[in-house]
Amino acid sequence: MSAIDPVEWSVSTGIVPYPEAVRAMEERVAAIGRGTAPERVWLLEHPPLYTAGTSAKDHDLLEPRFPVYKTGRGGQYTYHGPGQHVAYVMLDLNRRGHRDVRLFVRDLEEWLIRALARLGVNGERRKGRVGIWVIARDGHEDKIAAIGVRLKHWVSYHGVSLNVGPDLSHYSGIVPCGIAREELGVTSLAALGIGVSLPETDIALKGAFVEIFGPVAEPSVRESA
Repeated sequence: MSAIDPVEWSVSTGIVPYPEAVRAMEERVAAIGRGTAPERVWLLEHPPLYTAGTSAKDHDLLEPRFPVYKTGRGGQYTYHGPGQHVAYVMLDLNRRGHRDVRLFVRDLEEWLIRALARLGVNGERRKGRVGIWVIARDGHEDKIAAIGVRLKHWVSYHGVSLNVGPDLSHYSGIVPCGIAREELGVTSLAALGIGVSLPETDIALKGAFVEIFGPVAEPSVRESA
């Protein structure tokens, strides 16, 4: 891969409304595609809400407890809310020298796995399931991080979400990612007994991102919502 400019790394400190985030992503993705803006990773929290990916099934919306947004990302239903770190990833795969969606998703998985390792958690892939999984004390498998991306002219947007300490009961309104809770569950760092703050999680995500995708712009920019 040829040398590329550092990725802009920004963190919003407040709760960001979902429609506002989507508008900002679409504007940045268009600018990246034109070559007038740098790539960007944007970390934030949303208010409680559900999003429906392109594979979402109506019967997996059990109870619309929160606003529901249809989105162009891949995947099914998922939840976003306070205590969950969402990372919107706007990278130009043209500039990076490969147009391989599967490789890109695998790199996102590796990013999350390495970030979790920095926090003392063993995250794992599972064949046929997108996202990162952990083994609970009782041997049950729980999902701790989700991945859902979209590409526009090979520029990525949407991205990943990592459960730091959200209210896990909020997942009860959906069948998350199409997987019933009696089969597999969802968890968080807090539920695993890992007491880390969002800024501490930022550090782990940032360090692991650099290992996979290359340098980020310094210093990190912490923004208000």
